[in-house]
Amino acid sequence: MRLAALAFLLCLGASAALASPRTDYMLRCMGCHLPDGAETPGKVPPLKDHVARFLSIDGGRAYLVQVPGTRQSVLSDKAVADLLNWLVTHFDAAHMPESFAPYSEVEVRELRSHHLKDAAGERARLIERME
Repeated sequence: MRLAALAFLLCLGASAALASPRTDYMLRCMGCHLPDGAETPGKVPPLKDHVARFLSIDGGRAYLVQVPGTRQSVLSDKAVADLLNWLVTHFDAAHMPESFAPYSEVEVRELRSHHLKDAAGERARLIERME
């Protein structure tokens, strides 16, 4: 019995050690956003060379947390914060504003509590402001 409990605890520790934003992206996001963050025209918007631009406009930072795939994710608020920070630095560091402050667990928790009624419409409005 003790051996089984020890094995279980070791497995839990190993899975926690494997958890990383990159792993979370591969398991939770890559199916739609593709390995390189490219878009699927007409279906999935790009992350690559695009995602950090949202951080430069009012409402863009909240939008990245409130899109359905992020807001409804089973990931913890801390894991979502880590994932978003990884996304913007990994896929679009060139467009990261100098004033960028990493997402925090508390900020993500607060932003996830708000439902975005029209994600596609909000995205279009934000992109219009970028241009």
